[in-house]
Parts: sequence; structure tokens; C-alpha cells
Amino acid sequence: MMAGGALLLTLSVAALAWGIQAKREISGNGAVDLSQHREPWSPLIHLAVNLTTIRGIKSTFKLRTYDPEGTIFYGDTKNGRDWFVLALKDGVPIMQISRSGVLVFVVGGPKLNDGRWHTLELSNHGDSVVLDVDGSHGLLLGLQSHFIEEVLSGSLRLAIGGILVPKERLFVQIEPQLDACIRDGSWLNLSTPWKTDADQLRPCRQNIRAGSFFPGEGMAVLNSSAVLQTDQDGGVNIRVFGDFAKMDGTILSIRSPGKAMTFAVVADNNTKEVTLFLGTHKVSLKESFNKLEMTIGTDHLELRHGGHESKVPWNNSALLKTLRESHVAIGGMFGEDDAGSRFLRGCLEKVQIQGKDVDLDGASKHPSISSHSCPV
Repeated sequence: MMAGGALLLTLSVAALAWGIQAKREISGNGAVDLSQHREPWSPLIHLAVNLTTIRGIKSTFKLRTYDPEGTIFYGDTKNGRDWFVLALKDGVPIMQISRSGVLVFVVGGPKLNDGRWHTLELSNHGDSVVLDVDGSHGLLLGLQSHFIEEVLSGSLRLAIGGILVPKERLFVQIEPQLDACIRDGSWLNLSTPWKTDADQLRPCRQNIRAGSFFPGEGMAVLNSSAVLQTDQDGGVNIRVFGDFAKMDGTILSIRSPGKAMTFAVVADNNTKEVTLFLGTHKVSLKESFNKLEMTIGTDHLELRHGGHESKVPWNNSALLKTLRESHVAIGGMFGEDDAGSRFLRGCLEKVQIQGKDVDLDGASKHPSISSHSCPV
């Protein structure tokens, strides 16, 4: 069984080590972008060491993110029978531990998804693991049981940005990947290089702001049944936030498989014009604005942008039924090839459908898209 000190070291080392890039070692003082594309639950970097080589009880690292949920790091012994996970949920830290079949979790501390660099320190105090944030106590997790056997030998597996056990074992289910950066790690005395399945590790951007970044290489497709719920007579409300004058390409599209495009919003950075396509209707918006609200009803399209309001009438009683059966794509034309899609280049600060924020972590998206951060 993993002892309290060994458990802490699992956390400390996992949070602070980087990996090997193209079979080269990476400095522990470097920065790693945890949002790099991979299988959802797969760690970005991982390592296995002998427990007898581990010394020390404290480690620190810096974390920066706008993402409210995702995995930071993971550690286990006994090939995954005993494990620990540190993650974010609703922007605050959550720690989960499984030892000898006993599951414990704790959530608390300050919100960390404000886009600022936060210093996290992990230390062991007997049967407890303490997480301090920016020099102040943030979270305490303790576990004591007469059924727990202390084992100080064997292999210790560590992972950053994912887990090495089935997700169903988690006591509290969380989204897997975190759009975040880690840097300035300082950890004990381990010098063993980490491993990554990626060809290379993507560096962190120097400055970021909140939003979803589309570099013009692909789109994100949403689960339409989850985002376009509406009753028979109710309309579909969509709000898009961002500097439309700096966008170029398809912002949003709605389309049923095998059918013509139902709805699309396209920006042109050269003309500073935003064009809406609804069936055979076409509306051009030339004013400068940072928010566009569209309500698709049974017989009209209602628009609000930059203090302006307008309605576009039509006669299509089957439109809402078609919308409910359609796919929603952010950043491209669903069903079009690369040339026809005009993939979006720009930063979407926020997209809301039916009053709910769209989280691209739950979408099928191109690897180039950042769900929660845009470069400045």
C-alpha cells in the first residue's frame, strides 16, 4: 500500500515533471501546454519509477488556465489499485484518492481558472496531503484506516494531463482534458526523464485571454440533441460574443446530414461584414459590434447587434423541426470540404445556445482549436 509520504510524492512529482520531446529531455523549468490533442483520458506525459528512489515531502509548480474543469495530474501504485488525482471542477481544486478500496474526495480552495499564474504547493503531513495556493492554505485531504497497509516498495506511475485507470473508477466524474499551462516546476530529487506519445510537445502561449481560438484549420461539431432542445413552437436562441471585425470565415453553421445548409453566420475580415444565411434568405450586417443575438422562430429571424434590432420574415413551418435534427458546427460549414468551409480565424469570447454556454471540450473538434484560451 502506498504510504502517506509516498502518496504526496506521487502528487508532487507528477505535478512538476515535464517529459521528453522527440526523445529529448525537457527542463523542469519549462512550460507545457496541457491542451495538446490526444485521446481524451490519455496523459500528455507519463513516468514510472521505483518507490525506493523517492525522497522529500514538498513540491511546487505554477498553473494558468481559464478552463473550469479538467485533469492536472495522476499517480498510482500497485498497477493502479491505489491512485490519486488532482483536477479542477467548477474552477476549484478537487483531489480524489483510492486506497485499499476506500474512496475519498475533497473539493475547495480558490477558483484557479482566472487566467492568472497561480503557485501550487503540495506537502505531506502524516496521513494528510495539503495543497497550498499562492502561499495560503487551499485544500486538505486526509485518509486513515486500520485496513490500509503501508507499502514503501514497488513501482510508482505518474501522469500529467490524464489518468491511467478507467474513468469509471473516479468517485467524482470530471471532464478529462484541461486547457492549461504548467511551468516552473521544482520537485524533489528525481532526474528520470518523462515520456510522451506525442511527436512533440506544444509550447505555452506567452499571453492569453478567455475565449475559444480558431486558427483557420478546422471546426468543432456539437451534439445537436443536447444544444438545440426546443418545444414545437419555441424558437432557437443563439448568442455569439467577440470582436466580429477581427474574425474571418464561418462562425457558426447548422445543417442536417444530406440536406442543404439551414443556417450559417460568416464573417469577412476584408469587408468587415457579417452575413447570415437562413435557407434562401441572406442578411448582411455592416455595423461594428461585439455581440450578435439571433432568435430563430417559426416565421421570422430576430436579430440584435450593436444596439440594433431587426426581424426577417419567412414562411417555413418545418424549420424548427429541421433544426432539432441538425448538427451545429462552430468555426466551419458542417458537411463541406476544407475549401468550401472557410474555417474561422479568430477568437470567440463566448457562444450561448438556448441560454447555455457552449463548452467546446464536449465537442468533436479539430486539434488546432483551443477551447478556453485565445492568444493576445
